[in-house]
Formats: sequence, C-alpha cells, structure tokens
Amino acid sequence: MNKTIYPIGIQNFESLRKNGYLYIDKTALIYQLATTGRHYFLSRPRRFGKSLLLSTLEAYFQGKKELFEGLAIEKLEKEWTEHPILHLDLNIARYASTSDLEDILNRNLVAWEKLYGADPAERSLPLRFAGIIDRAYHKTGQRAVILIDEYDKPLLQNLHDEETQNQLRNMLKPFYGVLKTMDRAIRFALLTGVTKFGKVSVFSDLNNLMDISMDNRYVKICGITGEEILIYLRDELQTLADIQGMSNEETLKKLKEWYDGYHFTAKSEGIYNPFSLLNTFAKMEFGDYWFETGTPSYLVELLKHTHYDLYEMANTETDTNVLNSIDSASNNPIPVIYQSGYLTIKDYAPRFGIYK
Repeated sequence: MNKTIYPIGIQNFESLRKNGYLYIDKTALIYQLATTGRHYFLSRPRRFGKSLLLSTLEAYFQGKKELFEGLAIEKLEKEWTEHPILHLDLNIARYASTSDLEDILNRNLVAWEKLYGADPAERSLPLRFAGIIDRAYHKTGQRAVILIDEYDKPLLQNLHDEETQNQLRNMLKPFYGVLKTMDRAIRFALLTGVTKFGKVSVFSDLNNLMDISMDNRYVKICGITGEEILIYLRDELQTLADIQGMSNEETLKKLKEWYDGYHFTAKSEGIYNPFSLLNTFAKMEFGDYWFETGTPSYLVELLKHTHYDLYEMANTETDTNVLNSIDSASNNPIPVIYQSGYLTIKDYAPRFGIYK
C-alpha cells in the first residue's frame, strides 16, 4: 500500500511539513534567491506551486527553523532571523469593480495596522502601505518581507474591459510602487502571478524588480524535474509501473510524454506539472488532471475577443519581448496563452532571437 501523502491542493508549507506530506526540497534555490537579491517577480501557470513557494519563504523569514529540519537550507542558513511579513493574496475575489480590489487591500492594511500601528494622516492605500512597512521595520528592528500572490488577478479578470482595467491599474500601480519607495525598509519582496503585464503596466515604476520567470537559475523553483522523481518518488514509480503493467523505463517515458512539457527558457529541461504528476501517483492512473480543473474564464474571453485561429498555434514563432509581456490593448493572445501554461517553448533560434 502506498503510504506517501501527496500535497495536492496543500499550499501552506507549515501544514505540509507538520502533517507529513511529501515535499520536493526547493530550499537550496530559496536560500539562493533570498541571499543574492531583494526584489523579484515570477510568473508561472496556475497550479504550479507559486503559493507554496511564497508560504515556504514566509516560514523561512519567520525564522521557523524547525520546519526545515532535514532540508538543504538547514545547513545553509546560520541565523534564522525573524522578519515582519506582509503577505497579500489577491486570489480570493472576482474583481467585478474597483471596490472589490479596494476591499481586499483595505482588509489587509487594517490587519497589518493592528500589528504595527496606524497614522491618521495616511489616508490613501499606498500611503498606509508605506507607513506600515516603515513602522514594521522600526518596531521590530528588522526590515519587512513583502509577498504578493496573484498580483495580476484583478487585471486578468478584466482583460478586455479597458475602462475597468485602467481603473484597477491606476489603483495597483502606486500601491506596488511603494516597494521601490520603501526599499530601505524592505529585506525581500516577491510578486507572483500567471502573467506579466507590460507597456503601460503596474510595473512601469518598479524597475528594481528582477524578473526570474525566464531565468535558467530558477527554472526548477516551481514544478518537478525528472531527477526529483527518481529522488523523491522512486518507490511510488515502481508501484505505478506494477499497476500499469509496465517497466520502470516505460513508465518514466509515459510520465514524460504526459507531464514534463513545460519549458520556461530556451535551454531548460522539461518541468513536470506538479498538480498532474502528484495526482497520477496518488491515483496510480494517468489523466488530464490539470486540464480537467477548468480553463480560466479570462482565457475563454480572450479567445472569443481575438478570433485567433487555434490551429496556427503549433507553429507560432515569436520573440522574448512578446512572450515575456502582456499588453492589454493587444489582439495577440499568444503571450497570455503561453504564460497560462497552454503553450510552451519547443525551439529557439539564438541568431534571430526567435522562439517556436
């Protein structure tokens, strides 16, 4: 009987570790991220482990050494300093209007003000956010850690409602801009989302963010590699092979055909979708698990709006600027479809800088 407990749908690192779920150790990369830079952005498709990554960073910056026992970072980190954490999750609303976004931001600000104090002179959302970061730093003596999950959810929900999207962008731009203004009081910041909005975007003032979405150093920070299957799931692989009536080699080949198709840089190995892979081992059956969770509504609306010929996608060629940024006014759906996880990099011509 398979005794492994798979963290399907588990996005909280502390819960995962305390309850004995399988954890693919990414903490060496997390330590590298935390000690070699300060402000980051990462885009990955849905159900790819972004929320778990943020939760792991939160536990690390809270100094919860006991949760990392036996992991790579236990030997790397010597101090385990506790920092004030400001963790914002924008994945819990539909954002039909600006009031939805204002409610979410205000609720988080109120919670943080209870911890670190408030100033009645700070009335706007950005001013309150900046004041909280400053007071958190002075109250604790440690610079703040900012973690923002699904930063782009309000914009994606209104991808082709130009008026509402402009209103939401005008709210988010100064709010996120606080990360640059308050740099002196920030130890670490990571924003994650499915997409990266470009041109007149929420990031136009945030030129201090390092985008690691197409960075070879961090390709493996979310998702699972073939090597990690052999390290962490070797026994489960044998069980799956026995149940399917296949050899280990045949099973690995089939897993690769089904789930490792994600290439986030021109040179990267295939990264397995963790949601699909873990469901396969939990149920000991191959299936379209990621696809069966549903297609995002924003993508359906985008395809309706652009009338794009889906048959052309298999031979699409484009460059980094297109793949790595979304312009809400554009009728080209390729960047959204790629960043959402429905297309991946098949080939790259370095001479011309063209991706297929």
